[in-house]
Amino acid sequence: MAKIVGVHGINQEFRGEHTINDQWLPALKDGLNRVGAKLESDNEFCCAFYGDLFRGHPKSGDGIPNYDASDIGSDWEKELLLQWWEEAAKVEEGIKGPNDISKDKATPGIVQKALRALSHSQFFGGVAEKIVIYYLKQVRDYLHNQDRREQIRERVVKTIDEDTRILVGHSLGSVVCYETLCQHPEWPVKVFVTLGSPLGIKRLIFDRLDPLPQDNLGHWPGSIEKWVNIADPRDVVALTKKLNPLFNGLVEDKLVYNGATAHDASNYLTAAETGEAIKSGLIDE
Repeated sequence: MAKIVGVHGINQEFRGEHTINDQWLPALKDGLNRVGAKLESDNEFCCAFYGDLFRGHPKSGDGIPNYDASDIGSDWEKELLLQWWEEAAKVEEGIKGPNDISKDKATPGIVQKALRALSHSQFFGGVAEKIVIYYLKQVRDYLHNQDRREQIRERVVKTIDEDTRILVGHSLGSVVCYETLCQHPEWPVKVFVTLGSPLGIKRLIFDRLDPLPQDNLGHWPGSIEKWVNIADPRDVVALTKKLNPLFNGLVEDKLVYNGATAHDASNYLTAAETGEAIKSGLIDE
């Protein structure tokens, strides 16, 4: 099977493994070209797909539930939403953020204000408020629904065999990859590449990882010899750009510029930094 396995993030429920592969493969090859490397065959890469597990059967015409502010019910959802808002306000000139997050959490209408701000954010591409909520709930579903968590991780397990050397996770996919690697230290995977990762978000994600961190340090993922974490400084999802301090100083953190679509997987994959990380796993021992 493939030497390189890619794992996507949220908002892919209407795609499939072949459409994700067609999007990621050319971008990955371009990233390798930047550093003078190439695949021997396109078959060296494949995608683990789990988006269909989020594909429900809502009555709304566009396939997205008609969420509104009242559907943000848990404290976890509210806190992540407010962190997204605060980060968007930091990196985008046109977004006004809350003046005092800790004070505003209890303010009536704060959720609606956050949704309105994010729906106009360049990061979210002007999507409707219900889509912002839809994204939020996919992340929560993975972290709080153990059955779903295991279903998604199993999709990754099925793509790994004795040939696999590199695992690339984008966005929520980086969390999926991390947890699955921790479960399988026997795997031959040697290089782990995280793109636009939310792994470092304390309380909401980092402190809910499986296995749980100990003494404020995350476990090293399986048999990995090299972990490269790549983030755009303006990527709202990757709230904590440096994972190195959270994983015992062993992660190589790198910053890249992805243009207007800071969180886009393809833009991350075409970066020379990503190409260099993947290239290191392709070199024969």
